[in-house]
Amino acid sequence: MVKKKAKAKKVVAKKAVKKTTKKTTKKVAAKKVVAKKATKKVAKKVAKKVAKKVAKKVAKKAAPKKAPAKKIAVKKTLAKKGGDQLFDSLLELIRKTSAEIPGDIQKVILEALHREEKNTTAEYAMNIIKANIELAKKKSQPLCQDTGTILFYVSHPVGFNQTEFTKTVHKAVRKATEVGFLRQNSVDSLTGKNDSMNVGPGHPDIHFHEHKKNSVEIKLMLKGGGCENVGAQYSLPNQALGAGRDLDGVRKAILDCIVKAQGKGCGPGVLGVCIGGDRGAGYVQSKEQLLRKLDDENSVADLKKLEKDIVETANKLGIGPMGFGGKTTLLGCKIGTLNRLPASFFVSVSYMCWAYRRQGVSLKGDNSIAKWLY
Repeated sequence: MVKKKAKAKKVVAKKAVKKTTKKTTKKVAAKKVVAKKATKKVAKKVAKKVAKKVAKKVAKKAAPKKAPAKKIAVKKTLAKKGGDQLFDSLLELIRKTSAEIPGDIQKVILEALHREEKNTTAEYAMNIIKANIELAKKKSQPLCQDTGTILFYVSHPVGFNQTEFTKTVHKAVRKATEVGFLRQNSVDSLTGKNDSMNVGPGHPDIHFHEHKKNSVEIKLMLKGGGCENVGAQYSLPNQALGAGRDLDGVRKAILDCIVKAQGKGCGPGVLGVCIGGDRGAGYVQSKEQLLRKLDDENSVADLKKLEKDIVETANKLGIGPMGFGGKTTLLGCKIGTLNRLPASFFVSVSYMCWAYRRQGVSLKGDNSIAKWLY
């Protein structure tokens, strides 16, 4: 009986094991099916993504390339395209003009230093000027605390947008003043206020000239107030000077201007002179003469001779650097002419101090600097 019961239990246990095994096998199979389906799903998604990427690449290669944009018409403004680049170029022009004396001027200043007698006030003054030039360049700081009237001379081709250019000039001048390349010294003539960051009526002063070249050339002059004060204009004949309406009369007028300055214009300086014109045009032209290089020669023989004579005579007057005496009163003299009315004969003289801040650039098509002019 006991044996029968034990046998029956074994059979039941065997059946239970079989049942459990079947269930387990079914579950495992079911899981495999689910996993297989999931894998297929993922594979489909991946395949879709890959297919899309491949399709895009193929489409890109197959797509026709865009035709290059047509060149901007000649009349399209050079100043408008590359606005930021023009701003950068102008800012660098201002910085360099304010801090660095051009080579032609530095050469003449060093020659003047060697000409002065040793251990004199004149030599001392010229050595200070030399040290000032070197320090300003090294530190990239203004040569003088008076950073002067800002004068731009712009030569441009047909179609140049002067309005847009002027806006960028104003922006660059404000920035140059903000960072210290220029001193804030443009004052309202009625109120005496100095809060315009060097931009106001007539300042900066921009002169536009159209030329036949495709490029834009910009010249900048920073003219100090001290030397501006000793400029002069003569109407010939002048009885007090015994100056008539001829080159000898012109010579007497120029030398009178030098004597009256007596070093007050931060000498040694350079003169820009205009014979003729009306009162306004004469002064404008006299300043434009200061854009010439000191080592150039006048194309008019009589004026070439007069320029040389004025410098040599002035340096024998004994006024010297800063009016301290010595052999260097003038570094150069540049003379030009304008037609005049029969009733008028003006001689206009602009004086430039030793801190002869004048520089220029020629721009590329994108308004970056192609080359420096001085």
